[in-house]
Amino acid sequence: MLKRFSQVLVFIVLALAFAAPTFAAPTPSKTAANQSLDSRQADLAVVRDIAADQQVAQVLATHGFTPDQVNAKIAQLSPQDLHQLARNLDQLQAAGLTQQEWLWIGIGALGALIIIVALS
Repeated sequence: MLKRFSQVLVFIVLALAFAAPTFAAPTPSKTAANQSLDSRQADLAVVRDIAADQQVAQVLATHGFTPDQVNAKIAQLSPQDLHQLARNLDQLQAAGLTQQEWLWIGIGALGALIIIVALS
């Protein structure tokens, strides 16, 4: 019985160590503080285009933000933050879990259920 428990424990540790996906990725560094005015205008245009998108604007409106408030906050961003946001917009995700994350949760729950049944 103790040997079986040890085997199950080793399996659980290995499954947790190797089954969980990692989402780390390199992050670009911030731009220099002396960003050109043309570059700032281009970054502002990119971020404002996304903020003006119908779906994004609708979500912002449901949270109580008017388009004027959003534009004012965008204009207040530092040059470094604005540039980083403009370059990384494609990496932003909506809140909630992705299908892959739900799949991993399901696999983990199924594994826990199998272990519970095996031990009883």
